[in-house]
Amino acid sequence: MKKKIKKVNAAILIIGNEILSGRTQDKNVSFISNWLNSNCGISVNEVRIIPDVEKIIIKNIVTLSKKFNYIFTTGGIGPTHDDITAKSISKAFKLKYEYHKEAYAILTNYYGKSKFNDGRKKMAKMPRGSKLIYNPSSAAPGFMTKNVLSLPGVPSILYSMIENCKRYLVKGSKVHSKTLNLYTVESNISKKLGFIQNKYKKFVNIGSYPFFRLGKIGVSLVLRSTSLEKLKIVNKELTNFVNSKKIKILKI
Repeated sequence: MKKKIKKVNAAILIIGNEILSGRTQDKNVSFISNWLNSNCGISVNEVRIIPDVEKIIIKNIVTLSKKFNYIFTTGGIGPTHDDITAKSISKAFKLKYEYHKEAYAILTNYYGKSKFNDGRKKMAKMPRGSKLIYNPSSAAPGFMTKNVLSLPGVPSILYSMIENCKRYLVKGSKVHSKTLNLYTVESNISKKLGFIQNKYKKFVNIGSYPFFRLGKIGVSLVLRSTSLEKLKIVNKELTNFVNSKKIKILKI
């Protein structure tokens, strides 16, 4: 009996004026995408970058939460005036924005009562009924509300927290990948590549990415599929075509 393929998807919503202005470079998207695929069999199908504007955050949360199994938000859960992600998610789902008892206790213990000021208390406020995503780096937890998981924007802190998301996720089938690095140009293989992609489009996705390495132009063909069997079939067909055209395959 064949194992049933289960497709689970996600979107990443990057929240922050600092990303849009170019002041800060995002380092979270590739990390989250790779982690979800490798550890949970979840494919990221959409990424959006939006400003710290309540109406825009609410609109995107409502739209994406209906479209995908999970949303991962990054940024906007800190102690300052422009950290409005938690409050915006509360409004998006029409939930009360309030102190989470456990989060409040964690932060009180971490900072001590004398240093637990209003800004730090803000990090304990989130939509009612949220589940905590524990933070081993700086204590302030992320949270999951319905199918939205909210994490900080600081990469090192996010990286330390990501494993604590796993308990809340339903795993999908792992996406396998295979890469062929060729010393050729896309126009030399585009017709056959399109034919093969169309032939196996229900099972395998083929990406074509030009590169320049060691003074030579080349193309990386990246095959991705939840079916390892189909992936091997497509890889063999592509390899046979490449060999017939006497195109050099770069071994990395």
